[in-house]
Amino acid sequence: RRMAEGIPALDVLVNCAGIARRDEEYDPAVFARVLDVNLHGLLHLANAFKTHLVASRGAMINIASMYSTYGSPRVPAYGASKAAVAQMTKSLALAWAEHGVRVNAVAPGFIVTEQSARGRADPTHYQRVLDRTPAGRWGQPADIAGPVLFLASPAAAFITGAVLPVDGGYTAV
Repeated sequence: RRMAEGIPALDVLVNCAGIARRDEEYDPAVFARVLDVNLHGLLHLANAFKTHLVASRGAMINIASMYSTYGSPRVPAYGASKAAVAQMTKSLALAWAEHGVRVNAVAPGFIVTEQSARGRADPTHYQRVLDRTPAGRWGQPADIAGPVLFLASPAAAFITGAVLPVDGGYTAV
């Protein structure tokens, strides 16, 4: 809220915050922390910048996950929170459409980031991802940037409430 008060105008808001705690999320305190960052953080961000986006008739792009659509035994809180991000994206899209604000999400697959480091260090997991991904590789952060830029642009002026999978075909298998 304090940050939003210091920003005079905003056209695009990208909610890219998120945490996962692989193999730790069945602990209720860890589960709650993951939901707090991944879901409640989105709500706080949306509330803080709604006025800005309404004024500019802007766009909000949330980062969901391929785990928005199916479960994971090692990151249940992450999956639950990202499914909620996908649903919150749709709810905000409906609520803010009358103000000319578009709200969409990108649902990345396995991307080479600090967050995926533990999974990539597991040779069996790493190879399973490669074997299932039709694109034959893990994604790079730049693979997410293009779709986010598209959703933020006038080229996506008639898109709101969408959750775009960007996963090299992983969820299509």
